[in-house]
Amino acid sequence: MNLVLMGLPGAGKGTQAEKIVEAYGIPHISTGDMFRAAMKDETELGLQAKSFMDKGELVPDEVTIGIVRERLGQKDCEDGFLLDGFPRTVAQAEALEQILADLNKKMDYVINIQVDQSILMERLTGRRICKSCGATYHLVFNPPAKSGVCDRCGGELYQRADDTPETVQNRLDVNAKQTQPLLDFYSEKGYLKNINGQQHIDQVFVNVDQLLKGLK
Repeated sequence: MNLVLMGLPGAGKGTQAEKIVEAYGIPHISTGDMFRAAMKDETELGLQAKSFMDKGELVPDEVTIGIVRERLGQKDCEDGFLLDGFPRTVAQAEALEQILADLNKKMDYVINIQVDQSILMERLTGRRICKSCGATYHLVFNPPAKSGVCDRCGGELYQRADDTPETVQNRLDVNAKQTQPLLDFYSEKGYLKNINGQQHIDQVFVNVDQLLKGLK
């Protein structure tokens, strides 16, 4: 099965990716992992990507697409893959269509984990970290016994700058704006499957699993 996984920050994409990989034995391919592997192996495209990243620049589409093409052509992808973090634009999605056609593959589903932004805000702004030992808490899902104090060492808990409501809202807005054209593209293609991510983690996977069992 050939899958793309989508969802806004905090939607639980990473957790569902782990469950899909465990259940179906297909490789989980994230953009970051692909870049790191290509750079480690010092492939021509990997070295090109590194030269841009070392300068703090975005890796151009042609290099990213080339790395994806190489990765999807590897032996462990023969029976399928789960792409995460690619494509990010309609141009990349169109390139992926061509890559799959060249490899005699087809897209099965684009799974989009849907969660209301208000719930994502609660999930993403509730994190607190201990200044002393680095232990992580969540005000809703894993609160400390005493407000603002680490259970483990008694250290002070703080909120990271990128977890503040203003920063999180901006991140969500930017992501939503970037992904909507992609969702529209895949909806028109008939690949898009929306999954309710506001349920318990295990129930979300039950829904994903029901969808994927139809491909066997």
